[in-house]
Amino acid sequence: MSTDVESRPADASGTFALGGDLPVNRLGYGAMQLTGDGVWGDPRDPDEAVRVLRRAVELGVNFIDTADSYGPFVSEQLIRKALHPYADNLVIATKGGLTRSGPGDWRPVGRPEYLRQQTELSLRHLGVDRIDLYQLHRIDPKVPLADQLGELALLREEGKIRHIGVSQVSVAQLQEAREIAPIVSVQNLYNLANRADEEVLAYAEAENIAFIPWFPIATGELARPGGPLDAISAEHGASPAQLALAWLLRRSPVVLPIPGTSTVAHVEENIAAAEITLSDSEFETLSNAA
Repeated sequence: MSTDVESRPADASGTFALGGDLPVNRLGYGAMQLTGDGVWGDPRDPDEAVRVLRRAVELGVNFIDTADSYGPFVSEQLIRKALHPYADNLVIATKGGLTRSGPGDWRPVGRPEYLRQQTELSLRHLGVDRIDLYQLHRIDPKVPLADQLGELALLREEGKIRHIGVSQVSVAQLQEAREIAPIVSVQNLYNLANRADEEVLAYAEAENIAFIPWFPIATGELARPGGPLDAISAEHGASPAQLALAWLLRRSPVVLPIPGTSTVAHVEENIAAAEITLSDSEFETLSNAA
């Protein structure tokens, strides 16, 4: 499919090389919201979901994050429908390790045979021979981490995974993971209003590991009328969500925000945030506001 358009705002977000050899624009797209309510089943408007994915790529997004548990498998299948055959520079990351038994229900399963099965299914659903970035969605406390990541390392040796990442981990867990397999990314909850994982981000930055914040556009009480975002929003003609994304991009060169949405209008708004340049004082104001 053609991606030649006049405006590619995601290009303005800068690039990061996953694992040192896989460059992507830092502002990506998270595909969780393409599914039905409770991240379960098909979307209400499958055609709009396809349009969202294609529009994101047109706007310069070349990093898409999904998971086998989104649907389950609905998100991966929509990505294939919308974008396959994939552009050479398009990186699709997926995750495994959370099972689903219904809307809003998530349970970690990290048995090696299960992770292998899910990797094989993701390969089939995405229509690829190798997954560029495969992330352990959650550490299963019932299974030794060495067994969980060890299986992913075997899949990497077999050529079915290019790079390995982890999600929602502490610094200690990330360090332990790196003793088992090369880890190129960590995906934790982090946004302007919730920075509980600053230590994980600091470690990732020091080690040049991609930090992929999920739930990136949360602003909480900061976006209230008369709040600290008002003046900066007016200055840039930007929404609070756009400022939250611009702040993340400014926060660290290893941060790769993946805002998700199910509408074309919203994906256009999110990706336009890459072109917002915060001044030093604006960045400090936003940083100190939460």
